[in-house]
Amino acid sequence: MKKNILLYATAGLLMLSSCDLDINEDPNYPKGKDVTPDLVLPAAENFIANALGDQMFTYAGFFAQYFEQRPEQNQYNTYAELHLDEGSNTLDRCYRNLFAGAMKDLLDITSRSNNAADKYICTILRVWSYQLFTDNVSDAPYTEALKGSSLPNPKWDDGKTVMEGVLSELDQAEAALGSASITLKDPLMEKNLSQWKGFANALRLRIYLRMIDGGIDAAGYTAKAKALVAANGFFTDDVKFDVYTNAEGQYSSWYGSIFRLKANNYVAAYPIVAYYQATSDPRISYALLQNKDNAYVGQLPGSKTRMKEWTGKTWKNDYVSEINTDAFADSPVYVFTQSELQFLIAEVQLRFNNDVAAAKTAYEAAVTADFASRGMAGKAAAFLTGPSVDFAAQATDADRLKLIYMQKWAAFFMRNHMEAWSEIRRTDVPAISGKTAQEIYTTPSSYTAGDMIIPAVNYIQAGGLAKRVPYPQNARRLNTNTPAAKLMSDRVFWDAH
Repeated sequence: MKKNILLYATAGLLMLSSCDLDINEDPNYPKGKDVTPDLVLPAAENFIANALGDQMFTYAGFFAQYFEQRPEQNQYNTYAELHLDEGSNTLDRCYRNLFAGAMKDLLDITSRSNNAADKYICTILRVWSYQLFTDNVSDAPYTEALKGSSLPNPKWDDGKTVMEGVLSELDQAEAALGSASITLKDPLMEKNLSQWKGFANALRLRIYLRMIDGGIDAAGYTAKAKALVAANGFFTDDVKFDVYTNAEGQYSSWYGSIFRLKANNYVAAYPIVAYYQATSDPRISYALLQNKDNAYVGQLPGSKTRMKEWTGKTWKNDYVSEINTDAFADSPVYVFTQSELQFLIAEVQLRFNNDVAAAKTAYEAAVTADFASRGMAGKAAAFLTGPSVDFAAQATDADRLKLIYMQKWAAFFMRNHMEAWSEIRRTDVPAISGKTAQEIYTTPSSYTAGDMIIPAVNYIQAGGLAKRVPYPQNARRLNTNTPAAKLMSDRVFWDAH
């Protein structure tokens, strides 16, 4: 099945890929009766999955403090040290994939198809695309977007307008479904409309919580979140784009980039290693390799160039734990895991329904689902009895909520780094340590395991951690209505903390 899906996705991508085009008009975009809507959807799904599973996975992995730059390599120094501006092209490929790729393909399908189910799943993908983009830069071309040469410089709408707009589109598309069924080739869900509906509801829940904590109609979105959880109309298993194989030319997008570079630039960051160790978490062995002393050692954020000064010796690759990148050659892009979904449900049950028992059930289901996805299902039950992660052992609702957030962060590692970074910004968990990287190096006992650490070398002008990425340089070049440049310390619209 995976091979057949790969063929669909690859065929669609080859026909419809447009890497260097104008976001508003591509003179080489294929048109004609041979490119039918049923062949276009695999390309659209692939474009979005590629954005999430490659470039976003990489830089958000640094921002969520899962990754650090390997000591003897330099590819991602700018991510580790938060040294980014529009010239860094951080989001440019994702911008092309989402707008010139996916959303243009989705518009092509909906303009030529009268099938309500096909239009519905295109709308879901459009919601997902805009959610990803606004989580990165806050606003986006929306009301005037994708109109080609008739409107070459579309305005950028604020994130609240964008997300309220696409949520309304989703409601309308769902109301129009009737008895329609999917006719498009669909690598993501294999034409399972029930799964698509469940994914749509999960996206709604994710976005509603962003809105609530951003102070946007908190009462209204709280009621909607509670209704979603009560109805329990969600997907089963994981939503994942699973089309890759362990063969050159068919690798996952993230591993493919590593393979092309012929170098592994990734080691584990200090916070995730420390938290796994503090909670006796067997998942530490899933993606990490031990160092030369057969120990798991994380690198303090942004400290690669400082370690020689602190240690009195040259800092080497084999002093720290490498990310076992070869294990992810054919790894799917995790779009929405069952683990994430259950953590969100646990949060709603605890915060809004005051139902500790239901929150505990969802929390344990979330942890268990993540263990199962890593081939460790048999270890989840014992892990959940540990005093630091036992839900029943937490003294207060604040402690329980923090545990939900911390374990969600632990579960996002090597699954969905973009969501990890977004949830850190939404919840302020893990918290930022009050100790500097050098103080933690000097006195490790002063550090609370899992806390975020301000990079030892930090180029963010206002200090702190990354709150957004710069606007795409291609947007600046091609659209005169692109907003004024922002700093990495400027918050996105839903980040009220």
